[in-house]
Amino acid sequence: MASLMLTPENQIQRLNTILSKVNALGKLDAKELTVAAKPKSWSLIEIIAHLNIAYLQYKDRLDDLLEKLPIRVDDYVSFKARRWQRFVIDGTRPKGKQRKWKMKTLKKFEPLLDINSLDRESIAEIFQEFETLHLHLKNVILESRTKDVTDRKIDSAIGPVVKFYLPECFEFLLAHLERHLVQIDGLVARDH
Repeated sequence: MASLMLTPENQIQRLNTILSKVNALGKLDAKELTVAAKPKSWSLIEIIAHLNIAYLQYKDRLDDLLEKLPIRVDDYVSFKARRWQRFVIDGTRPKGKQRKWKMKTLKKFEPLLDINSLDRESIAEIFQEFETLHLHLKNVILESRTKDVTDRKIDSAIGPVVKFYLPECFEFLLAHLERHLVQIDGLVARDH
């Protein structure tokens, strides 16, 4: 298995692309955002809400961990993901336009939206929350460059079965975002 080298610059570039793409999605009409492809599938706005819920599982823990990490003398340039963490990241990351493994979403990550009662204002709030949360992620990635990212680990949102160093956690979160953007691309392509 080839190594996975993680850099904050690459992660920030990818996150900027995601933020731009999601911002453009927010301009779609309400019907395109709220109609699911199949009865048991999520609509585009439910996917965005799910991504908000998922990141909220990490936000405060990332802040706490970052505060506790010692400062480095020099910024880290790259970080080599460990084997188990790389396996989890690669399993989450889409391959081209395909989501590799179909995964059942845990209840705590499911969006609980009443699609029929969503108006343009509540849809805009969901998109605004996405932007706020993921700008936080961007700031955490930037701040981590001056920290000793090998000093402490963070449990994944599913528990201590996967423990990440910060660069691995960022990569997992980005892979999760990219996975759902592939899902969104399928929904948008269906509508056009």
